[in-house]
Amino acid sequence: MSNMTQRDAFWTRIYEIASEDRDVIVISADMGAPALDDFRKDIPGQFINAGIAEQNAIVIGSGLALSGKKVLVYAIAPFIALRCLEQVRVNNSMMKIPLTVVGVGAGFGYEDSGPTHHMLEDITVMRAFPNVILHGITDSVMARAAADLTCTGEGTHYIRLDRQFLPSLYKEGDGFSDGLCVLKESSSGTFLVGTGVSTHMALALAAGLARQGRDVGVIDLYRLPVNEKGFAETVKDAKLLITLEEHFLPGGLGGAVCEALQDSGLLIPVKRFGLGHQDGYCYVYGGRDVIRGYYGFAESQLLEKVGALLRRYPGETPRLKFPMWSGK
Repeated sequence: MSNMTQRDAFWTRIYEIASEDRDVIVISADMGAPALDDFRKDIPGQFINAGIAEQNAIVIGSGLALSGKKVLVYAIAPFIALRCLEQVRVNNSMMKIPLTVVGVGAGFGYEDSGPTHHMLEDITVMRAFPNVILHGITDSVMARAAADLTCTGEGTHYIRLDRQFLPSLYKEGDGFSDGLCVLKESSSGTFLVGTGVSTHMALALAAGLARQGRDVGVIDLYRLPVNEKGFAETVKDAKLLITLEEHFLPGGLGGAVCEALQDSGLLIPVKRFGLGHQDGYCYVYGGRDVIRGYYGFAESQLLEKVGALLRRYPGETPRLKFPMWSGK
């Protein structure tokens, strides 16, 4: 898996499963992948190209799921997520029809295609729907495991794949049932929390901070809704959490972390870093790092911002600005 993109690792595993299980159906909204070429060639009766008609693909998939099929619907993330909100809301969230929605190009994955193809709102939207589980895929190992986890015909899942190749952080056989994983421990009690590509950014940032003499841990929060019990147990002794997300801040990963802490009765300060609403959509081109720089979210900018934050609170818990109560 270490030499595969998340997309190819996921669909290769789905092809293996579908070759043994004739109830597995893939619906593509005019999207391709090497493993999907094998689908068309070897098991064409289990592959449907709905064309550039993502809403119809969700409806077709939901109908097939009602007949007992295990259906996955695939397209570019902005279109299979945002264009299909009503269909997912009514068919899969409201009526609880099981379906796996697979979107490729999370964040600035389609860096060369402009703001219409930047996927910056899907965490906010998808986690608002009851009965929908969001999987922020971190590497190809997790992508392959997600294929087994979601290709069951049970529940509705949203698979958030990055487009670019990312190095493996996990190894074959790792379990992903907890919804989160501590990738780097911290003796200081400060943790960076990421999901998907921002977990890779968190590890790079932690390495940069280590060169400054700062010991900062990293948590990969790869599934939403948050496993509140597991998350609370993981961070109960933390002094500061810093969330990173290649996504607009309102309702995103940082918001989910704050809600989980509040609901668990944990008074741990949180600082969120992501994309500000005030910056709007980015029409700048030049690659992913350039676009991040537009939002003040490039690695060098984060290193400066987080370093400044930690210098303000050397070795102690940041002060809360106002009293907080958990209600429990």
